[in-house]
Amino acid sequence: MNKKVEVLPDQSALVGRALELILSKIDAAIKERGRFTIALSGGSTPKPLYEAIAQQKLPWDKIHVFWGDERYVPPDHPDSNELMARRAWLDRVDMPVANIHAIPTLEADPAVAAVKYDKHLQNFFNTASGEFPALDVVLLGMGDDAHTASLFPHTQALQVRDRLITVGNKDSSIRITFTYPFINAARSVMFVVAGANKRPALAQVFAPQADELTYPSRLIQPQGELWWLLDAAAGAELQT
Repeated sequence: MNKKVEVLPDQSALVGRALELILSKIDAAIKERGRFTIALSGGSTPKPLYEAIAQQKLPWDKIHVFWGDERYVPPDHPDSNELMARRAWLDRVDMPVANIHAIPTLEADPAVAAVKYDKHLQNFFNTASGEFPALDVVLLGMGDDAHTASLFPHTQALQVRDRLITVGNKDSSIRITFTYPFINAARSVMFVVAGANKRPALAQVFAPQADELTYPSRLIQPQGELWWLLDAAAGAELQT
């Protein structure tokens, strides 16, 4: 695994570095394979990154957007990751509707929605059941409990290893999430983490030994690159 850790001075520098990396990945993927695939994260940290991407002149018809997880709310709900990304980026550019692969959240049973998104991904990447396609970039955040996507500590979603998508839970809040083996199939996984409140969790994630079920971000060990982009508030103790 090609693991790279960078600590940036502040959140502005963090966003700038993430943008630089993503633009390089877009260029390389389109040159090599004719398209670029990215899974987005939610939360407040990536919003300025999405706004920055929206300002670029890019071949939008060759870029396909997915989500690593989603709260089980309608797509116009204030808590929707899709809504945030649309407002910050997707609605501001001329991207074909077919290139935006939102997680379905309107089924009565979230397990049905998870299966539907799983099948959609398999069809898009032309993979068989049980195979894990490789997205070009999976963007991830991390909570102060070391969760990532909607893979929360000691939840059933951490046990799912034979599917791309599963149902995640945070207390009574239902989510749809990538499984960790699917994340690990990516060509590049990029954590973008800010804030001093993340330091205790990061210490455990980077420790030589710690329980993966307690600190789920430890499960992210991709076959491709692993980037940890941290602002100084989050990553000061990891600097050498």
